[in-house]
Amino acid sequence: MKAFLGSLLILLSVQPSFAQEYQPTDQGSTISFQIKNFGVNTRGSFSGLDGKITWDPKDPATAVFDVSIDAATINTDNEMRNDHLKKESFFDAEKYPRIRMVSKSITGPDKSGHYTFNGQLTIKATTRDVSFPFIATPLMDDYIFKGDFTIDRKDFGVGGSSTISNSVRVSLTVLAKKL
Repeated sequence: MKAFLGSLLILLSVQPSFAQEYQPTDQGSTISFQIKNFGVNTRGSFSGLDGKITWDPKDPATAVFDVSIDAATINTDNEMRNDHLKKESFFDAEKYPRIRMVSKSITGPDKSGHYTFNGQLTIKATTRDVSFPFIATPLMDDYIFKGDFTIDRKDFGVGGSSTISNSVRVSLTVLAKKL
């Protein structure tokens, strides 16, 4: 009985780590992309972050990312181009208002401190697997998540044959506030 009570006290005194809930925010975050148009690098960004992140850096296997952005917020610093990109042949923002990324698993960290996001990206009701390294930096009670990856825009039915490259570089810096 004493051994049982002693074991119970030891278990209760251990500080378990628990995953925390976070809300991604536009303020302090940047969701950007780069694509070649007529052979020139063109940059743009999105806002309207929403979703939830469950995160425990001591146990990344318990992490869950379910985050989306507002497709209609596309900004390339050219209103005419922005309006064109919101149309049916590109993002069809009226019919598909959200671009969503959901994790399947998070692994790491590796020796350089990078975790790996394995999940799915959905654009225009087309979902594809994505995997990329990212870093998680604590900021008081919050976290900043940074990573980037490349997708083929045609895999998601974005744009037809045109003067733009198929390869799109996506960069994420997401400030997630503790709930």
